[in-house]
Amino acid sequence: MKQVELNDYLDDITLFSASQEEPKWMLDLRLNALKEAHDLPLPVIERVKFHRWPLMNVGTMNEELLGDPILPAFDELEDQPLLIQGRTTTLYEQMPTELLEQGVIFTDIFTALQEHGELVKEYFMTKAVQPVEDKLTAFHTAMLNGGVFLYVPKNVVVKEAFEALFYHNVEDNSAFVKHVLIVAEENSAFTYVEKTQSDGASKEKRSANIVVEVIAKPGAKVKYVAIDRLGEHVSTYINRRGYVMRDASIDWALGVMNDGDVVADFDSDLVGEGSHAETKIVAISSGRQRQGIDTRVTNKAPHSVGHILQHGVIRDKGTLTFNGIGHILKGAKGADAQQESRVLMLSDQARGDANPILLIDEFEVTAGHAASAGRLDPDELYYLMSRGLPQKEAERLVTRGFLGSVITAIPVKQIQKEFVDVIDRKLAD
Repeated sequence: MKQVELNDYLDDITLFSASQEEPKWMLDLRLNALKEAHDLPLPVIERVKFHRWPLMNVGTMNEELLGDPILPAFDELEDQPLLIQGRTTTLYEQMPTELLEQGVIFTDIFTALQEHGELVKEYFMTKAVQPVEDKLTAFHTAMLNGGVFLYVPKNVVVKEAFEALFYHNVEDNSAFVKHVLIVAEENSAFTYVEKTQSDGASKEKRSANIVVEVIAKPGAKVKYVAIDRLGEHVSTYINRRGYVMRDASIDWALGVMNDGDVVADFDSDLVGEGSHAETKIVAISSGRQRQGIDTRVTNKAPHSVGHILQHGVIRDKGTLTFNGIGHILKGAKGADAQQESRVLMLSDQARGDANPILLIDEFEVTAGHAASAGRLDPDELYYLMSRGLPQKEAERLVTRGFLGSVITAIPVKQIQKEFVDVIDRKLAD
């Protein structure tokens, strides 16, 4: 799609909504977002100029061009809950019977709207993300064309990780607009793994818009792992938000491994006493790639704990900006806000920025930050090379060690190995 007046797509959106048999409230939400989008500002990401990026290339809202996604072989599949999706079409879905019997829902967003409409309506862009808070969320609401809904009932503990694979075919010129809605009821516990990747050879400019909402109710424990691998010619907006209630926790482990330009907003709102969020991020920029990542934890309740750990590597002429924001609001006595942002530059032409921000509106709290941007430690390189390693291999090992704090936080060993493989490929390209 060209980046044109969004109102030109009113009829297309209405027809798409009808084709997916969406409830009327969802169509109304889309059309209101379409109406509001023109006058809304872009989100503010400090020190990142992205207003000219093609983040709202709509394309044509036609039938999906699926391409040839690489699906796992049947004998490789285990009995874990799994969903594989293209832009709109669900290619594969499986759920263990015992989870269905416990009331767990794990399905594509359109099936959820049809079969669990009132449940989706209660949480869809009502707590974590608002549908028209800025131009990019309004675009997302209006143009949403895929995603998943995960609901885990009260006291249900799931040992197998839920896994969602999103394939983006770059030959398909439609915007790739995914919404993930996760609701963890009281005292539930589970791990969700999300993998997004581009396939195809087109060099045309494409846009992707991904919004994730995680609502963790009192006592819930959620581990969220994501590996993003969208293509070189895809400009991507990612918004992942957590809404964390009393004594609940969300552990984020995020690998931003895209090859194109990225602007990301990762937020956790600690709204309940004793709530906890751990956000660990690794990102790699290479070529002429530009990435801006805004990570925020807002302590709204007493004794809430929010920690941010961001490590990034920059190669060639890449650019990477980390903004870390810890905000303790009035009334959040006993809160803890800590952050660390570090950038490692592997080239003289690389540009990195690590910006710590602490906003403290209450007494009797704990807060701290650390930030650095620098180059590989020559002593570490010398030590490894003196043991016979070539320079490139020594650089790879030092870099992997630099990113290791996030890798070790991934709770699934197979995904941890895949994470390492993705990092190694990204560094070797």
